[in-house]
Amino acid sequence: MYYFTAAFFNSKLRCVANLTILKQINRVDNLISLRSVSTQKRTCPLLSVQPVRGLLDEKFQIAVTNLPPNQKVTLHSLHQSDDKDFWEAFGHYVSDEHGSVTGFKDESLGGTYDGTEPMGLLWSMRPIPGSRHGLRLRKRDIFRPMEVRISVYNGHLSQGFSHQAPLATSVTERWYVAPGVKRVNIREKEIRGTLFLPPGSGPYPGVLDLWGGGGGLVEYRSALLASHGFASMALEYLAPEDLSLEDTDASYFEKAYQILNNHPMVKKDHLAVLGLSLGSAITLNMVSYSKVIKPQCCVCISGSHLMPVEKSLSELFELMKNHEDKLCVNEDNQVIYRNLILSLPCQSGKVDVGRIKCPLLLVNGDDDQNFPAVESAEDMAMMMDKAGNRHLLEILTYPDTGHLIEPPYSPHFRATKYKLQWTKERIVMLWGGQTKPHAYAQEDAWKKILAFLWQHLSAP
Repeated sequence: MYYFTAAFFNSKLRCVANLTILKQINRVDNLISLRSVSTQKRTCPLLSVQPVRGLLDEKFQIAVTNLPPNQKVTLHSLHQSDDKDFWEAFGHYVSDEHGSVTGFKDESLGGTYDGTEPMGLLWSMRPIPGSRHGLRLRKRDIFRPMEVRISVYNGHLSQGFSHQAPLATSVTERWYVAPGVKRVNIREKEIRGTLFLPPGSGPYPGVLDLWGGGGGLVEYRSALLASHGFASMALEYLAPEDLSLEDTDASYFEKAYQILNNHPMVKKDHLAVLGLSLGSAITLNMVSYSKVIKPQCCVCISGSHLMPVEKSLSELFELMKNHEDKLCVNEDNQVIYRNLILSLPCQSGKVDVGRIKCPLLLVNGDDDQNFPAVESAEDMAMMMDKAGNRHLLEILTYPDTGHLIEPPYSPHFRATKYKLQWTKERIVMLWGGQTKPHAYAQEDAWKKILAFLWQHLSAP
């Protein structure tokens, strides 16, 4: 049966292009209705997507049956983001002698992905032609699913999907929250964040979740961590309301850590700190120098020890502003950030990671164009070896992988729009990575991050 869920188009589209897409999809509905009248049931292709509802990091299985043998078909996915932009992916297949195509064993011969890639219709998504430039797909309302409309088309198509009638269509829901996960607003002692609690009575091991320099309160990773049994607190730290960058110093993160540690649903002194990008730099600073933040382990994704946060974030950004001549711009006018960070230790020194006393997992991509994460990891290993705590360090380095290592099956973004914190200037930031290896890295890293957290937080 062909259907839409009501939430898929429940708000006004922001531009004429999207209105056109919606009209074209309605036209396709009419074409499908006409097809169903004139086509006998026994020859109607059937499309199955299982599970219909699942967590974002859960694999689905796609199967098409009742096709003619050796028929060329295209599997296509379409998603409208919380920002009202359309994203798509597609793969080219040929049915077997039984008239079937199965995504988990058959190869895509072309499209936005190739090879046997059961989740290629998610991780290879890209904005549809004519979309705004420099987009990044991020979930803002985690209590609404990511709805993906999956269709099968006759022939090998690469464009014009909205002008064609699909042979069959289904909608799958990808959730960041498992049933029973609770969301708790944190507004205490100037701290701004969101705590996600797993179902049940607790207490649970805790994770303090720090995102990067883009700012805002980013909740979806914490929601997914809570779905796997962790009480995870997403912390807003870049100029939340009533707090300036001058006031965002070590004490801000220490207060947040204490709030999480003292929560009645959190297992006391069973905490980890997880950071991405700037959040990783802050994590390394805090676990090296703070007398309050004493986690059982920490995870740093695409981070560096070359960004000391000695006083406030305002001073760090001022330091970076003084080195902005180190920024590079490529032929596509995309900003390469990593050389700026490499220049910082000449003046400010490195974080003394030899002081770290808990297990540390570094997750890096070797094509990171934003942070010198690989070079930093190598230097950190030497520093920790000299200090005698190298046994605490585990490093994962992924080939052809960029800076934004997100939960699995998230689309890869090689470059997106970004606002520099010290100038508020809008630029296009180059993150790096190639789509397929980056997708592999995200899937593998997420499994190992969860295993690492459970290993060090599950002790009595």
